[in-house]
Amino acid sequence: MILQKMIGKIKKFNFKSLLILKTFALVATSYLFNNFIFIVVFTLFFFITLFTTKNGTEIIRKLNLLQNIRTEGPSNHYKKSETPTMGGVFLIIPFLIFLLIITINLGSLKLFLLLLTIFGFFSIGFLDDYLSIRNKENTGLKTKEKFILQSFVSIIFILLANEKNFIDPFILVSDSWGINTNIFLLPISFLVLVGISNSVNLTDGLDGLAAGCSGIVFYGLGTEILMKEQQELFVFSILCFAMSGICLGFLKYNSYPAKIFMGDTGSLSIGAILGSIALLTNSVFTLSIFSGIFIIESLSVMIQVAFFKITKKLFNRGKRIFLMAPLHHHFELKGVSEQKIVENFWKINILLVILGIVLKINL
Repeated sequence: MILQKMIGKIKKFNFKSLLILKTFALVATSYLFNNFIFIVVFTLFFFITLFTTKNGTEIIRKLNLLQNIRTEGPSNHYKKSETPTMGGVFLIIPFLIFLLIITINLGSLKLFLLLLTIFGFFSIGFLDDYLSIRNKENTGLKTKEKFILQSFVSIIFILLANEKNFIDPFILVSDSWGINTNIFLLPISFLVLVGISNSVNLTDGLDGLAAGCSGIVFYGLGTEILMKEQQELFVFSILCFAMSGICLGFLKYNSYPAKIFMGDTGSLSIGAILGSIALLTNSVFTLSIFSGIFIIESLSVMIQVAFFKITKKLFNRGKRIFLMAPLHHHFELKGVSEQKIVENFWKINILLVILGIVLKINL
């Protein structure tokens, strides 16, 4: 309730507003769980990413690794064509190093599997961004090629995790009840991992949109994992708060007007981290609420494509529900400013996190 009142009083919700709100929330979380390591980890990785992104942006500009804007997108995006991209390198590499250190120290097979999976998605995103820049087009890997590679990494993760009983087939909705997925465990796990990864990727279309929403979702996921009160899951909560700090540190240079884009290197990896951690900690139900913005963005694309194909088959002329998909482009073409769209999506995402946590407490 306090957070909701704070959000309502903030007239202009920007990077500074989000940082203040997140800091307040983290202090409250640290106090409630009587452990201040969360805010320490968040702050440490916030400043690490500030440093790497600031210096990395200049390196990328010197290497001429600049964004290619898709011709079918909104015309006002053409001015972004000279913006450095592949900034996901400065988000994901610090996280991978941190995860590697923890994995070695704990000798955890579960963390090692998480490390390999994230590195797999990171490599796919990096390859896609590299080919896009080399070919001077907005797309690097073809959609089918990207999906095949994502599927390969995801299937290996799911099969190994399932073999070691790392993924619980009984999806918890609350402490008192859940859903037994039985034979549907594998397809549901695949949908979560590949679906969230691609959903974050689709959301990454406006300055600061994906980075801001991701920072919010990671905070929510980290808090939800803490609420399980399972000592063996504590490390995953730490990883979430680290990623929340990383996303906010990157957002400093990615918010409007963006000085750098994360590219598929960042967005595919962020989605993979969210999906794989949710599967390993049995937080799939809550993540589906926290990730409402990502899911709606993804659904808008699927609805748009499906409606166009159906109407084209029926009437020999394809029709569209949205002016453009994903949904954020629809609002752009309706005349809503980029900053206002991002601001409202952030606010909705914060409310979704509050809703998810409230449901977790009361169900």
